Amino acid sequence: MSAGGIKKLYYSIGEVAQLTDLDQHVLRYWETEFEELRPNKNRGGRRIYTEQDIALVRRIQQLLRDEKYTIEGARQVLARERAGRASAQPDLHRKELMELRTFLEDLLRRI
Repeated sequence: MSAGGIKKLYYSIGEVAQLTDLDQHVLRYWETEFEELRPNKNRGGRRIYTEQDIALVRRIQQLLRDEKYTIEGARQVLARERAGRASAQPDLHRKELMELRTFLEDLLRRI
């Protein structure tokens, strides 16, 4: 995203507006409409966006502009996606724990 291939940790609202081809007022408005979009603020009170925030902005943009959802519809899609990720987490942890258990049982047999 930045010169020299070094990724920045934080982006200003102006940089995000430029990256996403959105006006700053649209980004500020979306912050009021989408609870997930809450960029932190620096000591000076300016918004600082992370890569994750920018990915969310792009997802909202896709839902509203490309897929023609209303703001309420986009909120519902994001909530379903969030719920889907949350429900997938326990299965992932269970699989990792089972693999660890198998490894430790095998190790114990070898001792």
